[in-house]
Amino acid sequence: MENNRLAQQSESKGILRLITVISIAVPIVVAVLLFMPSKIELSSNWVYFLPHLNAVINSAATLALIAALVFIKNNNIAYHRTSMTVAFSLGAVFLVSYVIYHASAESTVFGGEGWIRPVYYFILITHIILAAIALFPILLAYYYGYTDQRLKHRKIVKFAYPIWLYVTITGVVVYLMISPYYNF
Repeated sequence: MENNRLAQQSESKGILRLITVISIAVPIVVAVLLFMPSKIELSSNWVYFLPHLNAVINSAATLALIAALVFIKNNNIAYHRTSMTVAFSLGAVFLVSYVIYHASAESTVFGGEGWIRPVYYFILITHIILAAIALFPILLAYYYGYTDQRLKHRKIVKFAYPIWLYVTITGVVVYLMISPYYNF
């Protein structure tokens, strides 16, 4: 019995280390890709479809997050888990798509003027900062939920969920605001 508990604690520490490494590495990789002096040549224009796909993915993730909240408020844990797994999976697909796009295409400059410009940059900056910060609590919350550590899950979700929801919604808003300025 004691050996089993020690093995679980060791496995948990390893997973927490992995979550920490991923949470640090992903924002660093994204930042490097955004500021690379030259982009990766993929010999195709298909990558210019990815911002549109990313907006659809963020919209679907938002709906999955809202559904998960409704399900847990109605004490439907099975549907809550499914919705969160869908949101988590969509987030992973989004991240891959985002990395491919920014590794191979130049960033689009926002062309709006007047009062909309500071609004756009406020939304964009808060979106970027919270997206970078959100990964750790999202991964932690998902791990705690997956392993049925409900008290720890509830504590971290109080922070992770609103940040994640904000990031998915503002991702779509940023896309809608910048999409008229895409050059493709």
